[in-house]
Amino acid sequence: MTTVLVVDGANVVGARPDGWWKDRAGAARRLHEGLLVADTPYDEIVLVLEGAAKAGVRAGRDGHVRTVHAPKDGDATIVAETKAAAERGARVTVVTADRMLQARAGAWGQTLSPTWLLDQL
Repeated sequence: MTTVLVVDGANVVGARPDGWWKDRAGAARRLHEGLLVADTPYDEIVLVLEGAAKAGVRAGRDGHVRTVHAPKDGDATIVAETKAAAERGARVTVVTADRMLQARAGAWGQTLSPTWLLDQL
């Protein structure tokens, strides 16, 4: 079974007070770079970016990381990516601290905290 990790980029970046708000695109790029080399048990990582963060990483696949630019709010895109992966038969995990998003995405997979992911990087 394929395993997919869907990452709420804004939520993960926002979990660490390192000045990310001064350079959202740079923070997204650093997260993407970390995901490329992270030792995780997932076959595919889907990084969802929204707003100014989209300027930091182009949409598309880079190795096992696929970056998706949310057309509006990231939550709807995260739920759509989670549902699509689950419907393909994948085991899906969503990384977010957003309780509403956890409840919505939890219908198709499990959720983990941004702290868990940051510890992997």
